[in-house]
Amino acid sequence: MATPTVKFSEDQAEAFDRITEVLLGAGVDLDNAILTPQSDGQDHVLAVVGKAGSGKTLLLARLYEALEEASVDVVSGDYEAKRRKDKRTLAILAPTNKAASVLRNHGVPATTIHRILYTPLYDPEYEKIAEWLAGRGEKPEIEGLTEAALDRAASFFASNKSIPGALAAAGLRGSDFIIGWKRRDEPMDIGFVDESSMLDEKQLEDLKEIFPTLVLFGDPAQLAPVGQSGEMVFDNFSGKQKLQLHRIHRQDADNPILDLAHALSDENLQFHDFERMIEEAAQKDERVVWAQRVEADMMARSPVLVWMNKTRVRLIQAFRNSYGAPADELLAGEPLICDGIELPLKHRKKRIDLEARGLIKGAQVIYLGAGRKAGFSRIHVLGAEDPQVSAASIIKIEMPDEEEPFIPFAARMGAAFLHGSAVTIHKAQGSQWENVQVFGPDLAVAARMGRVEAGQQLWKRLAYVAITRAEKRLFWVTRNRLARPTGPLRVDDLKAAPTPLALEEEQE
Repeated sequence: MATPTVKFSEDQAEAFDRITEVLLGAGVDLDNAILTPQSDGQDHVLAVVGKAGSGKTLLLARLYEALEEASVDVVSGDYEAKRRKDKRTLAILAPTNKAASVLRNHGVPATTIHRILYTPLYDPEYEKIAEWLAGRGEKPEIEGLTEAALDRAASFFASNKSIPGALAAAGLRGSDFIIGWKRRDEPMDIGFVDESSMLDEKQLEDLKEIFPTLVLFGDPAQLAPVGQSGEMVFDNFSGKQKLQLHRIHRQDADNPILDLAHALSDENLQFHDFERMIEEAAQKDERVVWAQRVEADMMARSPVLVWMNKTRVRLIQAFRNSYGAPADELLAGEPLICDGIELPLKHRKKRIDLEARGLIKGAQVIYLGAGRKAGFSRIHVLGAEDPQVSAASIIKIEMPDEEEPFIPFAARMGAAFLHGSAVTIHKAQGSQWENVQVFGPDLAVAARMGRVEAGQQLWKRLAYVAITRAEKRLFWVTRNRLARPTGPLRVDDLKAAPTPLALEEEQE
C-alpha cells in the first residue's frame, strides 16, 4: 500500500488498498506514483460507505493526493486541456455546489456533476493562456494583455487553481474567453463522487458512461433521493464492490454533534429520549444549543431545516416580515434556492450556460439586487468558484394557505428561485453550514406518525441528516417562535471573484 501522510484506521487502509488495486488496472500505480499501460480494460464501480465521522473525506483527500503525485491530470470543470494519450484524468465530483465547496475547503479540487457533463469552449487565443497556466505551453503573447497582466494571472492560478479566476485577474471577462458550452462527448478515466447518497439511477448511468473507473463516497444513513423507494444507488453493491468504514473515535473524540448522530442507530431510542439527550448535551457543551426560538440572523446565511412544507412557508414569511421586506420586491441579502431552469428545449445553450455557472436545482444563492435588464437578478451562488452572476430570473415567494406563489417579478424564462431562509431536510442533504438550526417540532410530528423508510423510523433519518449538516454548532429549536434580527440584511460579507463572469449580456 502507498504510504499516506496520516495514519489510517484499519478499514480506511483496507479501502485504500482495494481502490489502489482497481486503479492499477486503470493504468495508475499509486505504490510507485507512476502511470502504466491500462491492464484489465474493465469498468469498475466501487462504493465507500460510512456514517458521519467515519473518515470518508479524509480517505478521498489522500487518494487525490496520491493520484496527483502519480501525475494524473485533475479536471476541475472550468477548463480542460487537450487530452494526451499518455495521461490519465481524474474528476472529483459532488451533486451540488455547496457539497463541492465542502471538499474544496479540505484542499480537494471538487466540482459539480453538471460542470463535468457540460464543458466550456474557450476562444483559441485565450486558450493559449490556459494551456500555459496548466503547464502545457510557453508563456504566450496576447494582443491587449501586458506582461504584468499575465503575471497576475499566473500568481492567481498558483494559489487558486482556477483558470477563469486567473483570466479574470488578468482583466478579462467570462464573455471574452468562454464562447460557449457543450455536453461532454468523450469519456474520462477516473471519477470520485462525494455525497453519492443523493444520486439517482439515471445520474449513476450517466456517470458510468463517462468514467470507466468510478468510486462513490456516501452515507447509508442519509435520506434516499425522492422516487428511489428509500434505496440509494449503492445499496445493492456487495462484496469487494462495497467498502464499509466505521466511526473513527480518535478523529471525532468529544464531538457532541456526532455523538447525537450515532445515538440514532439505537433501534429502541424514542424521540422524547433523544430530545433529553440533546438537552443534556447542551448543558455540557456550547456546540449544542437547546434553543427556545429560531434566530432570524442565522436564517440569512444558513436556512432553518424543517420536515413539513407548511412549516417552511410559514418560517419564510416570518423571516421576511421580521426584516420588513415588502411583498412586491426582494431586499438585497435575502437567500434563495434555485428551483430549476425554466427554458424551452430550443434554448438548450442558455440552459447549459446557467447550469455551468452553478444554477442547478438546489443551488443556494444570495440576492444582490436587480440586474441592468428587466427580469434579471444579480446573485451570489454560494459555494461556486466564480460566485457572482447576473441571470434572467423567475422568483417565487410562497404564501401560507395560498396554492399559487406570489411572483414579485419575473423574466419570460430563466432560472427559477424559491426563498431560501428555510428548506426541507431533503433539500439540505449534501450541504453543510457552520451553524445549523433544526426545527424540532416538525421532527416530533414525524415521530408521532410512526413512518418507516428503508427499515428505519423516518424521524431518525431526518434527525440524522439534519444534525450532521452542522459543522460547528447545532441549534435544536423547541418552540415555534422567531427572534427578531439584530440588524439589517447585508451582502458585504460575500466574496466575489476578481471579475464576475456576467451572464446578462449573453441572454435576451
